[in-house]
Amino acid sequence: MNDDYAERLRANRREKDEFFAEHQQSPIPPAQRDEFDGLDYFEPDPIYRVEATVTVRDEPEPVEMETTASNPVRYLRVVAFALEVDGEEHTLAGYRQEGDDGAIFVPFRDKTTGQQTYRQGRYMELAPERDLTDGDSVTVDFNLAYNPFCAYNETFSCPLPPEENWLEIVIPAGERTPNLD
Repeated sequence: MNDDYAERLRANRREKDEFFAEHQQSPIPPAQRDEFDGLDYFEPDPIYRVEATVTVRDEPEPVEMETTASNPVRYLRVVAFALEVDGEEHTLAGYRQEGDDGAIFVPFRDKTTGQQTYRQGRYMELAPERDLTDGDSVTVDFNLAYNPFCAYNETFSCPLPPEENWLEIVIPAGERTPNLD
């Protein structure tokens, strides 16, 4: 991984740590912010920054995602990403809420879930510069995988990754389990 990328990633992480420590909208409970000294991350690793081939769903399918607050949230499955990690082929679905044409939401679990990473899974967001079409290639960067706000504070309700996005591999990239003790 080139040093520029790793340094940009570290700079983004420092910014996020600052937001979590100081901002009034931080998910860190106010009583814990003084003690908060940053999130725990895996080291940046180029192996987990992969090219994926896009398959667009012409008729996006509705998906009810369970949440940590037990009120399901409706998303549309808009795209599938075929990717290779450690020589193995995998597919991740990407979602949007109805009427949203912003970033594509990619919640997932992997073999680190509940071990080194948050027990309910992690999220990624892909913000393509234009509408995706079948066969497009996009970068899926697991180094950017992050914990949902409910990992820090149970007052937040977070969608749980659907089973189709449970990867049977270890992805030691992105954010680790929050340490808020």
